[in-house]
Amino acid sequence: MIAATAPETGLRVVAAGASVGHTATVLIELGIVFIVLSLLGRLAGRIGIPSIPLYLLAGLCMGDGGFIPIDAGEEFLATGAQIGVVLLLLLLGLEYSPDDLRVGLRTTWRAGLLDLALNAIPGFAVGLLLGWSATASVLLAGVTYISSSGIIARLLDDFDRLANRETPVILSLLVMEDIAMAVFLPILAVALVGATLAQGAIAAAVAIGIVALAFLTAMRFSHQVSTAVHSHSRELLVLTVLGLAFLVAGLAEAVQVSAAVGAFLLGLTLSGNVADQLRGVMPPLRDVFAGIFFVFFGITIDPRDLGPVLLPALALALVTGVTKIVTGVWAARRAGIGPKGQWRTGLSLIPRGEFSIVIAGLGVSAGVQPTLGPLAAAYVLTLAAVGSVLMRFADRIRSPLKAAAPASRPRPAV
Repeated sequence: MIAATAPETGLRVVAAGASVGHTATVLIELGIVFIVLSLLGRLAGRIGIPSIPLYLLAGLCMGDGGFIPIDAGEEFLATGAQIGVVLLLLLLGLEYSPDDLRVGLRTTWRAGLLDLALNAIPGFAVGLLLGWSATASVLLAGVTYISSSGIIARLLDDFDRLANRETPVILSLLVMEDIAMAVFLPILAVALVGATLAQGAIAAAVAIGIVALAFLTAMRFSHQVSTAVHSHSRELLVLTVLGLAFLVAGLAEAVQVSAAVGAFLLGLTLSGNVADQLRGVMPPLRDVFAGIFFVFFGITIDPRDLGPVLLPALALALVTGVTKIVTGVWAARRAGIGPKGQWRTGLSLIPRGEFSIVIAGLGVSAGVQPTLGPLAAAYVLTLAAVGSVLMRFADRIRSPLKAAAPASRPRPAV
């Protein structure tokens, strides 16, 4: 009996040793990632620029083809990146009440349609010019249309602009984009696998119904939800809200509605003392996982694939950067925001990020167009970095809107 079990015991010992070795490698790699984030954050603070572009470049250096490849810890970083997006949007939702969102959506829906037209059409047109199929061109239109809720949410907080008059306008446009994605993604997923039009319509109806139900809960039952999760213990409060946030985000993702939309709507639902407590204890946790999100985004890009698509990506970034500025300026002007606020609104919408990569990933997985992934990566990296810097220095960049302000009427407050 002893002789029979000895080989099995030896195999278990070898397996345990391999597991310990893998765990050690993961911990070492994660230690390197966090130390790099710390150093880059200190550097960004010292030279007065946002940390996000540096985090993205660090990720670029740690992925395939980079200088410090991260392999063993990539699975943890992928999960941490998803947690980062959820926490970013959860805390952004805590800053606003359902009434703020209702008013914002009612006043900016026309700007939402303009946003779709100005920023999706260039992507579709470039896809056709490159000789891509109509399906691949639609995917590129989605990549160029939607701004990064994760990046913009982080920067609004970093630059203390959550209380600015233009921020509800920015928020409303981002929510409208996320709702559009809640309809677009399930239809797209069904279309890529060759399903029928009826199946696509059913998927869209389910997505719209779930989003509508979430909005109804946020608008009608905010007080009841806040009372249910309230606790005098900060530990229990954080555990409860994190559990709800991940549950809601996971269920949203399971039915192909954005996890970001689910987390944001949960944040909207929480109010009063609960929201105040969470705003005091959650930001450090959010910032850690947000840093992981930006690093992981860079890791997913292979620098060697960027060269052949760099010129069309830069041209597309320039055009859609300008169209986002036009969208933001027009929306803020209709909301009665002054010229400086209009300018900040336009610049704040430039960064692209997580949704654009998700859309491109669907196309790459389906084999629609092999160059879609690298082009989307170069495009997103460019606008994520440039948009972050432009948001940082928005008040120092001379706005062309000042001369357009009417002199005969009092200028609206910024």
